[in-house]
Amino acid sequence: MTEAATTLTDPDRDALARAGEIVRARLDRNPDAFRLPVEAAEIYAVSGFLDPEERDYLMMVIDHVAAPSPTYDEQPAERYRTSYTGDIPRGDPVVQDIDARLSDLLGLPAAWGESLQGQRYYPGQQFKAHHDWFYTDTHYWAREQERGGQRSWTAMAWLNDVEDGGTTDFTRIGVSVPPQAGSLLVWNNALADGSPNHETLHAATPVLAGAKYVFTKWYRTRPWH
Repeated sequence: MTEAATTLTDPDRDALARAGEIVRARLDRNPDAFRLPVEAAEIYAVSGFLDPEERDYLMMVIDHVAAPSPTYDEQPAERYRTSYTGDIPRGDPVVQDIDARLSDLLGLPAAWGESLQGQRYYPGQQFKAHHDWFYTDTHYWAREQERGGQRSWTAMAWLNDVEDGGTTDFTRIGVSVPPQAGSLLVWNNALADGSPNHETLHAATPVLAGAKYVFTKWYRTRPWH
């Protein structure tokens, strides 16, 4: 599948462009949001998004729900994604508060957000370079289109400081972001015109010492279910 084909077959392009406008305007007005100085992708950082109590609680929940991480690929490359992952219950009061704050930060309806997903990485574990948006010529697209459509923005927060390794690397644009407990990283998976942004290719590099806990939340273009 080619990059051109992916761009031309995306039925949510207009909705992605509108979501981009909403979030971009919201974050650009927020003094707590810092846009990384790169032109090829819209990436923002927000420090101190989570307090220590929230981080400790979420790490405990992740340890309870974590299972080997799935992938959308039918035949993923060897050791492509080796972390542990689990959805954090949406009805949890702590999660509901975080969801409300994320929605307020981005200006997107909370209903567009997928369940908060927790991830845990031990030494040697990683998630090789991938995009968060969906390829529309795959076996899974029809199901995801029914469930809320294309992914627009990604929000990822670090729950702990990592002893060594575990950076988030945007491999095509040469940006490497080290873990920082409590901070949030947000990026637009589309270009301004709503087409998928191939420059958002990113990887969770292997943890070298200690453990890494994060949560990730993806927003769609309409209510997710």
